[in-house]
Amino acid sequence: MQYVQQALFVLLSAAAIWLFTKKAGEIRRNILLGKDEDLSDNPSLRFKNLLLLALGQKKMFKNPLVALMHFVIYAGFIIINLEVLEIVLDGLLGKHRLFAPLLGPLYNWLINGFEFLAVGVIFVCVVFLCRRNIIKLKRFIHKDLNGWPRSDANYILLTEIILMSLFLTMNATDQVLQANGNEHYHQTGSFFFSNLLTPLFIGDSNSSLMAIERTCWWLHIAGIFAFLNYLPYSKHLHIMLAFPNAYYARLEVPGKMKNMPAVQNEVLYAMQPETAPTDAAPPARFGAKDIFDLSWKNLLDAYSCTECGRCTASCPANITGKLLSPRKIMMATRDRMEDVGRNINVNKHFVDDSKSLLHDYISIEELRACTTCNACVEACPVSISPLEIIAELRRSLIMEESNAPQEWNGTFSNIENNFAPWKFSPDDRDKWAEEMNR
Repeated sequence: MQYVQQALFVLLSAAAIWLFTKKAGEIRRNILLGKDEDLSDNPSLRFKNLLLLALGQKKMFKNPLVALMHFVIYAGFIIINLEVLEIVLDGLLGKHRLFAPLLGPLYNWLINGFEFLAVGVIFVCVVFLCRRNIIKLKRFIHKDLNGWPRSDANYILLTEIILMSLFLTMNATDQVLQANGNEHYHQTGSFFFSNLLTPLFIGDSNSSLMAIERTCWWLHIAGIFAFLNYLPYSKHLHIMLAFPNAYYARLEVPGKMKNMPAVQNEVLYAMQPETAPTDAAPPARFGAKDIFDLSWKNLLDAYSCTECGRCTASCPANITGKLLSPRKIMMATRDRMEDVGRNINVNKHFVDDSKSLLHDYISIEELRACTTCNACVEACPVSISPLEIIAELRRSLIMEESNAPQEWNGTFSNIENNFAPWKFSPDDRDKWAEEMNR
């Protein structure tokens, strides 16, 4: 029987790892559909960003209470799952609490620490469920989250509660079996929180207790494997991608607009034709119309989005009732990547589907509402820049499609003809100074 359980565990582990690796490979491929960009400079500063923003969650602490609760879940996810190493080894080797004899009294301290974190995770998940479904904070009931995204957040919180409850129940039945002197359940010392649950199981037969303990053990590890494979389809993928996203964050001033050499050259060649090289090829495209025109960093941003809504909550355009939502910009970019990815999976390469990020996923009205104030970039806890995507899509609208409001066209025409936004001839521009000398 023991060998059957070990074989089942090996099959479960192999299937979970294979499925996760396959999906992770697809996500990596989708991100690399973007244009190449070198973000390898200043590694020491980048590593500092990784430690402060991803590991230390620096930006979250603008609201200390929420940050503390989020940190409990985060620490619980990272630290408690260290126990998964023992569970995996137990499953592979047919052992039970493999590390207990090796660590001695330290093992008891570790498991007690894990239990305190588990209880903290359960409490915070309940609070976060209440914030989303009872208190209904504005940024959690925004129309951006209608449908699957709102359910996704609830599913994750409920899964965390179930996994932590299984962990505590498993320990509680283990404690009773130890007290009963079952030879397979050797002494580990008392666990504080699971000990509080032991009265529920005192009086049950050893066979019943072992059935409950083993069921919790299997559901716990199966739940973790299921959670692992759910992550790539969920906003909670940021648990993993926040780290590379923080490392590859822009090091210049947030929101800084990048000039386009292709545009500068076009203007230069128009004004000074003699400077144009005879073999100069015209630019392929100005700005971005689809994900292929964006940087791979923009696409990594989209997959790293936590959908927390802090960007949208701080966006002045959204606050005043405009259609723009920076969160929706990132969600739409990720949706487009996923659709392109499915296209590639079916056809082995991308086949034109007559769609594009601009127009089909993100509307003109959304883009024009942006004031480029940089509030969304500043608010994001994981260094995402919706502004970069908005700016590139607007460049495509104006420079590729000549699609701009009439008020803008007047300004563009003045810049083209008078080299300034105002409708004054360059020869007359300094006349105000002449009047000062009279």
